[in-house]
Amino acid sequence: MKVRKNGEFVPAKSHAELTTGEVIRMLRELKGWTQVELAKHSGISASNLSLLENGRVEIGKRRVEQLAKAFDVHPAIIMFPEYEAKEIQKAA
Repeated sequence: MKVRKNGEFVPAKSHAELTTGEVIRMLRELKGWTQVELAKHSGISASNLSLLENGRVEIGKRRVEQLAKAFDVHPAIIMFPEYEAKEIQKAA
């Protein structure tokens, strides 16, 4: 851990990379929703949500838009989690 000259700690840089599926799961859990509840909000079946969360299928533009609308976030938060980590934290 680094310490500045004045004795204050230097904040750690974010280094964890999230997958799109992990972001979907995180946003869903932050809302307190099950996959079935997210399916109702997004119009994507619960089985497809499971596949998305586990990285077994590609997300595609249409699904990103559906999920972004359901979560009330910008689609880039879901598509590009490595660039939007701060926005994901705000969504919490």
